[in-house]
Amino acid sequence: MNAPTRLERVQATDRYRQFYLSIRVKFVISLAAGFVWMAFSVYLARTWMADLANVTEPLFAMWALTFIAFVPGFMNAFLAVSLLLDRRPQRRTPFIYPGVSILIAAYNEEAGISATLESIARLSYPGQVEALVLNDGSTDRTVAEVKASKAELRLPPNVTIRLVDHEQNRGKAAVLNSGLREATHGLICTIDGDSRLRANSLGEIVERYLSDPPNTMAVAGAVLVRNSRASLITAAQEWDYFHGISAVKRMQSMYHGTLVAQGAFSLYSKRALETVGGWPDSVGEDIVMTWAMLERGYRIGYAEDAIVFTDAPTTFRQFYHQRKRWSRGLIEALQRHKALLIKPRLSTLFVWWNCLFLPLDLTFTFIFIPGLIAAMLGYYWIAGPQTLLLLPLALIWNAVIFNIQRKMFQSKGLHVRRNVVGLLFYVLAYAIVMQPICLWGYVSELAGQRKNWGTK
Repeated sequence: MNAPTRLERVQATDRYRQFYLSIRVKFVISLAAGFVWMAFSVYLARTWMADLANVTEPLFAMWALTFIAFVPGFMNAFLAVSLLLDRRPQRRTPFIYPGVSILIAAYNEEAGISATLESIARLSYPGQVEALVLNDGSTDRTVAEVKASKAELRLPPNVTIRLVDHEQNRGKAAVLNSGLREATHGLICTIDGDSRLRANSLGEIVERYLSDPPNTMAVAGAVLVRNSRASLITAAQEWDYFHGISAVKRMQSMYHGTLVAQGAFSLYSKRALETVGGWPDSVGEDIVMTWAMLERGYRIGYAEDAIVFTDAPTTFRQFYHQRKRWSRGLIEALQRHKALLIKPRLSTLFVWWNCLFLPLDLTFTFIFIPGLIAAMLGYYWIAGPQTLLLLPLALIWNAVIFNIQRKMFQSKGLHVRRNVVGLLFYVLAYAIVMQPICLWGYVSELAGQRKNWGTK
C-alpha cells in the first residue's frame, strides 16, 4: 500500500478537526453528565430518603444521602465522561533536550537510595543531567550508601551525581530549596529516595513539558507501586496508584489544572519555582507549592506515560502516617491559597471538589461505616439494596480507566499484574481503612498538631 500523500494527510487532519471538541466543550459535556446522573440518583433515592427520614430526621437523611450517593455519583460521572472525551496530544521530540537537575531529598533512605541512583545511571536522556542527593541529617547509612554508589556506578558522560550533605535535619522543604539554589539547569525534576526511574522516563516527562501549552510550568509524572507483593496494604495501593490517582490526575490535567505535582516524580520550571518562593515549610510542601503556581495562573500538566516506580508503605502504621500527611497538606493548601476558590478557570471546580473531601470522609466514617455494621444486623437504613444503585456507575468509570491504563502499559511493554487479592481489598475495604485516616489528617491540621516529614 502506498503511503498517503501530503494532500491526503492534510485532508485527514481537516476531517479530524471537524470532530474536535474544545476543552471547554468537553468540560460542559462532562459537567452536564454529572448533574444528569446526580438528578437521576435523587429521583431513584426518593423512597430511600423517606425511609431514612422516618427513623432519623429529614435534614440528617438529606446530608447522609448527599455525601454517600449524590456527590460521589456526580464525581464519578464527571470523571468517566471526561476520560472518554480525552484525546491528549502526542509528545513532540525536540531537536535539543534541555539540561535537567534532579533533586532527591533523602532522610534515612539507606534501603533504597542505591537503587535510585542506579536508575539515574541507566537513563537514556540525551541532554545534560545532574542529580543532587540532598541528605537531611539522616541517622542511618544513607550518606555511606550514596558515596559507595558514586564510586561503583559507571555514569554516562552527560550524567553527574553529587551529594549535598546537611548534617542537621531541617525538613524536606528546606533541603529541596537548598537544592534549588545549587541546581545549574533550568528544569528541575524531583524524585524520592526510594524511587526507580525507567530509562526513558525523564525524556518522556521533558517531552510532555515541551509539548504542552506555553504557560505550563510543571508536569507531574506517573507514580506506580514497585513493591506491591510486600504486603496486603501495598497490594491494594498498587490499584490505588494505577487506578484512582492516575485517573484523577489525567482528568485534572485535561482541564489545565493538575492539583498536585507530587515530589515523588515531577518536572518544574526553575524560574517558576523561584517565582513562587520554592517549596514552603509545610507538611504537604508539594501540594502547597503546586497551588501557589496555580494561583499565579500557571498550568500544571500530567505525563501519564512517564513512569517512576516507588516503594509504597508496607505496614498499616506507615500507610497511616503517609495518608494523614497528604490530608494535612490539602488543608494547608486550602488555608494558604483561598483565592483559588474564586479564580475564573476550569480547574477551580477541582479545588471545590477537594473542599468536599472533608464532609465526604466525615459522612463515610460516622454514617456509612456504622450503616454497614447495621446492615449486617438486618437494618438497611443507610446501607442496603438502595446502595447498589451506585454500582453501575462505579463499574463504568473503573472499566474506562482500566482500559486507558492497560493500553498505556502495553505501549510501554508492561503488563498489568494479576493482583486479585489486592483488587478485592481495594474494592471492598480500602475506603473503610483510608477515609477515617484522611478525616483524622484534616482534624490534625485544623487543630494545629506538630508536623514532621520523617515518617513515610
